Amino acid sequence: MTSDRAEAYARAGVNIQAGNELVGRIRHLVASTQTRGVIAEFGSFGGMFRPDLNGMSEPVLVSSADGVGTKLKLAFAFNKHNSVGVDLVAMSVNDILAQGAHPLFFLDYFATGRLDVDIAQTVISGVAKGCRQAGCALLGGETAEMPDTYAQGEYDLAGFCVGIVDNARLIDGSDIQVGDKIVGIASSGLHANGFSLVRKILAETELAAEDPFPEGEGASVKDVLLTPTTIYVKAVRSLLRDMNVKGMAHITGGGFYNNVPRILPAQVEARINFGSWQKPPVFTWLKSAGKLSWPEMFQIFNCGVGYILVMPAEQVEEAVNRIQAFNKPAWCIGEISKRSTDGEQVAISF
Repeated sequence: MTSDRAEAYARAGVNIQAGNELVGRIRHLVASTQTRGVIAEFGSFGGMFRPDLNGMSEPVLVSSADGVGTKLKLAFAFNKHNSVGVDLVAMSVNDILAQGAHPLFFLDYFATGRLDVDIAQTVISGVAKGCRQAGCALLGGETAEMPDTYAQGEYDLAGFCVGIVDNARLIDGSDIQVGDKIVGIASSGLHANGFSLVRKILAETELAAEDPFPEGEGASVKDVLLTPTTIYVKAVRSLLRDMNVKGMAHITGGGFYNNVPRILPAQVEARINFGSWQKPPVFTWLKSAGKLSWPEMFQIFNCGVGYILVMPAEQVEEAVNRIQAFNKPAWCIGEISKRSTDGEQVAISF
């Protein structure tokens, strides 16, 4: 494109040349995520995907859309953009996994006031990394440059995932019964929830990005707080092939108290043993620095468990061993009991 044709738009604050440069830079990132179902060339008006339906009698599409939330504010403040793309993918693929779906493809939306090609490339490289971890294709996306809409140096992200599962293998929690056990898989830290409170607490402590994180093991504040969300797809799918996973919950906004009940039948409750897993130091620090109680922490954060599975007691040991083979710590953290009242369905023994 010649510069004179783009001059009028550039005066309005939109750099078409920068957008074209970004497309050229990310082409190889998109290619690195391609799976067998992708049939459209990068740059087409729409992404096309032909799913493999072999072995499925009633294929069901499962979809999710999400963002990264105010964790982005720390990415801006710390000038660290290489992990939020992984967060973006994780929030959607982990959600559809909870219903037994395998993610097929992902689309991203990156919006900013003025396009910084280097930052955008770094963010999208994280999106591609997340897609590779989840085994899904980055099928397409949109980069929007919108002057006067975002503060200088800031951007927003949204992500959209589509997956598939055979109707007979859908997981909805309806088979959960008294006596089943609860397996928790470790989080990598805060994941992408609760950052409005995290940022408030951080501001009160006056810690800087490069300061050693309190109670940590040498990592900086920015590295701990911007640790990307764990993607559980491959570890969990290793169980779904031949184990009786009755229900799964992705521990995101609302913590344990809001997310676990989403998979429980009305007549049961989840009893969680507080001391049954190792909690990363970031949660101890937040509790202390924010003067929070553990019940408050479990209402907001994952507190070290990012994913929960409910299964028969006799399968728990094998499930934990399989998950740990994927370098993800896992524990039996509780059990399903008869619901004692009409109140909450999550009871945590502190």
